[in-house]
Formats: sequence, structure tokens, C-alpha cells
Amino acid sequence: MIKQVKSKKIYELVAEQLTEMIISGEYEPGHRLSSVEKLAAEFDVGRSAIREALSALNAMGLIEIHQGEGTFVKKNNYDISKKLIPTIMVKEDLRQLFEVRKLNETGAASIAALNRTDEDLGRMSSILNNMGLSYGNGELGEKGDIDFHMAIVRATNNPMLERLMETISSTVQESMKEARQVFLYSNRQKMKLLHIEHQAIYEAIKNKNAEKAFNLMMSHITGVEKELFIK
Repeated sequence: MIKQVKSKKIYELVAEQLTEMIISGEYEPGHRLSSVEKLAAEFDVGRSAIREALSALNAMGLIEIHQGEGTFVKKNNYDISKKLIPTIMVKEDLRQLFEVRKLNETGAASIAALNRTDEDLGRMSSILNNMGLSYGNGELGEKGDIDFHMAIVRATNNPMLERLMETISSTVQESMKEARQVFLYSNRQKMKLLHIEHQAIYEAIKNKNAEKAFNLMMSHITGVEKELFIK
């Protein structure tokens, strides 16, 4: 089956070129990038495209943006204590991380449907209510999303799984922070859709429907993955 070819946005092309320059060593760790205005002139694109490209690279851990100082290529020093899931990630690493999420969080949702308590349901319901009040607020939307997923893991009443997911959650949060806020949580319509998906997962867990909770979580994570990486 032939898949539809989607044209890339300007900022994605800029981000790819900058990434290649960093990976190839043309821009070495610690190198200060030109200003947004100068980069826009060099790439012959608008300043908004440059800002979005830099935001994407910052989210992937390739650069650091210091207000008032400039943008610098990040030193990719891996934390040896976290060799399993490094915090400095490139796009392929994030794709692999999403595969881990699909494996673990779908299972967590189905287990939570069987093991959840009334207290667990109350916690999830409260988080969902707060998410409904934060449409368009990227920071609050991201926090609510992460809190909801962790509440599901806690509802499994499996401490080992909870510790594993805390590691994955913190990695996702740091590696994708800006990308998630720019592309998902600052858009009211997308945030509303995420809220609806979370609500459906909650209802499946509340009704002790493990299979439905599993399938809804898989659909949800896959949808977010496509929104961030395949557009």
C-alpha cells in the first residue's frame, strides 16, 4: 500500500539542517548559534520558522537557550546512572521511548482497571477536572497529562511498575517539554481532544474494563506520537 507523502513544514527543514550540522561536528558542543534574525537571513526563512526549529532542537536536548545570553549547542554528556534511558535524546531515541511507553502504559491501564481503588478514581477524576480548566495553557496542560498517566500507574498498586514509569515519565517530560507545549497543549482543540481521550480511559478503568483500557491507552499514545513526529 502506497502511503501519502506529506510535505514538510519550513521549520522542520531548518531543524533537520541544524541537527545535521550539530551531529556532523560543524557546530561543536558549546558553540553559540547566530541570533534568530541572522539565522533567518542565512536560511532565507521567517523568524517564526527559526524560533520553532530552535524550540524543537531544544526539546530534543541538542541545544540550550539562555535568555539574554544566546543559544548554545549542548554538550551531550550522558548520565551514567541512567544508561537505560538517557536524558539527552535525538528523534530516534524518542521514537524508541514511545515504544516503551506503549508496552508499559497499556499494560498499566489494564492492570489499573482491575486493581484501582475508590481513592485512585478520585485522584484521576480531580486531575481530569483540572485539565478541563487549563485549555490553552501549555505548562498546566503538560503537568495535568503527566499527573494523569502517573495516577493510572499508581492505581496498579504495583510499586515496581510505578518506579519504572517515574523514570520514563521524567525522561519524556524533559526531552519533549517544549515540543509538547508548542504542538499540543497550547492548542485548545488538541488539548480538548486529549482531555476526551483521557476521560475515556478513566471511564474504562472505573468500569473495570481492562481490555478497553488497554486499547484506549494504545490509541492515545500512538496518536500523540504521530502528532509530534509524523506531521
